[in-house]
Amino acid sequence: MKKYIFVLNYLLLVVLSFSSALTVAAEDHMRWVAYDETEDLAQLALHENNGMHFKLLNSKILDKNSLWSPFQDSLANFSERDYVALKPLILDRSISEIQNSVNAGDLSYEQLVTFYIFRIREIESDNQRSINSVIALNPDAINRARQLDEIHQASDGTPSDSIFGIPVLIKDNIGVEGMATTAGAVALQENYTDNAFIAERLLEKGAIIIGKANLSEWAYFFCNDCPSGYSAMGGQTLNPYGRFVFGTGGSSAGSGASTAANYATVAVGSETSGSILSPASANSLVGLKPTTGSLSRTGVVPISASLDTTGPMARSVADVVVLFNSMAGYDQDDLAMPLISDDLQLIYRETSLADKRLGIIDRYADNAFYNNALSVLSANNAELIDLSFNPSRQPQFTEFLGAEMVRDLALYLNKNAADQVEILSITELQAFNNVEFEVRAPYGQGLIDMMTELNYNEAELEELRAELQAWGREILDRTFIESNLHVLLGVNNHQAGIAALANYPALTIPMGYEKNGRPIGLTLIAPPFQEQLLIDIGVQFEKLTQARRMPSKYQ
Repeated sequence: MKKYIFVLNYLLLVVLSFSSALTVAAEDHMRWVAYDETEDLAQLALHENNGMHFKLLNSKILDKNSLWSPFQDSLANFSERDYVALKPLILDRSISEIQNSVNAGDLSYEQLVTFYIFRIREIESDNQRSINSVIALNPDAINRARQLDEIHQASDGTPSDSIFGIPVLIKDNIGVEGMATTAGAVALQENYTDNAFIAERLLEKGAIIIGKANLSEWAYFFCNDCPSGYSAMGGQTLNPYGRFVFGTGGSSAGSGASTAANYATVAVGSETSGSILSPASANSLVGLKPTTGSLSRTGVVPISASLDTTGPMARSVADVVVLFNSMAGYDQDDLAMPLISDDLQLIYRETSLADKRLGIIDRYADNAFYNNALSVLSANNAELIDLSFNPSRQPQFTEFLGAEMVRDLALYLNKNAADQVEILSITELQAFNNVEFEVRAPYGQGLIDMMTELNYNEAELEELRAELQAWGREILDRTFIESNLHVLLGVNNHQAGIAALANYPALTIPMGYEKNGRPIGLTLIAPPFQEQLLIDIGVQFEKLTQARRMPSKYQ
């Protein structure tokens, strides 16, 4: 009998040891190890697009293992089998589909968040698949999910159009308490701030801010020749539709790539001129650049108080509506906001295209995707109006943005930045980066250098702003009035600059993929505060085309 018990104990020890070895092996498999990037960088140096000639891939600051280290216990209890079993309920699913699964008892918010964190660890620890799209994960994300599960279980269920319990990634120039707000810059590495207004709104509605998305450093207003999606803190964001083939768009590159790769259900970006529209179209997403004044910018690292806006990015128009509504509200501290109530909301609805007059631009006459989109819209009773529309870029636009950033960044640093932040101005930022240039500014800081030489007084800057915005508004207002347009149809972010100056909102929606797999988007532009019109047309176009598909290597 004793011999029998001894054998049983021995076998139990063997099984436990084997199980422990498997666990250790699994953890080692999902541990990120830096690698020699020389071969990959040499390959990229041959790319026909100079914007893909990267100097580095992984950040010299961020150890990616630190992203998931706060979740060791939860991840230890979440297996590959759990991950695979949950894929059909989560991967590429909309907010409404996820809420329906939770209400049915098939999924919990804790499982949802843990799935995304597991997925991020799995992909980001693999140097053949990683996309460097996340700078930080929220160490409280799983605990918050558990709390929301308890609230949900005590309720009658969650509405299908609710952000409650939904994991949201936020661009890392937007303040979230408990995580640094770095704008991708080493200078803001210790910038632990309060919640931005829109972050507070999301939390009030029950969202789970799962982490911070990488971005083009300083919202892509930093260096002349740096690629989009690069930051010192996060490294080089890569496009899941083609890691070494396509750019990510900027500056909300991490928000775009992460959402495309299913690192979260939805993401928040920001735009000054193209920074939502560009990464949304590059990553086959729906992205809404709202009218400046529709969503708060308080607590957001700025470029331009005149043009900056935050905005939603998602895999569907419906999810963009839910995310927008969850962030909306009157912010008395944001002087760009009109005197509106908290009731500014968009509606996801199906309306006819019969009375819609859509401006089509002659420069896209040979674009097969654009022509197919027009055919679909026309076949569903939209009226197409031919236009010759190709406004030139204003030569002082960059200088204007620089002058506003000199002013507005200093205001942010003085009012919002943490005490640990060492800089208070553009000049001090320039000096800070010069101390360790190869790490802090490997592509140079040409736009920072330019800004230090600007010398606009307040009256001169206001005169320049008024001149540029009047130019943009005159062109777009005249175009819309003379042709009696509802919406102007563009491609990707091509019209982003003039839309920004005129403060016209824009919505980009996937319309297909080029032969090499590059995503391409149809962009709708409307007069100020006509976001609902964009959504109404966008709902129909998305339904009729169903163009979006998942990136094949991230399924």
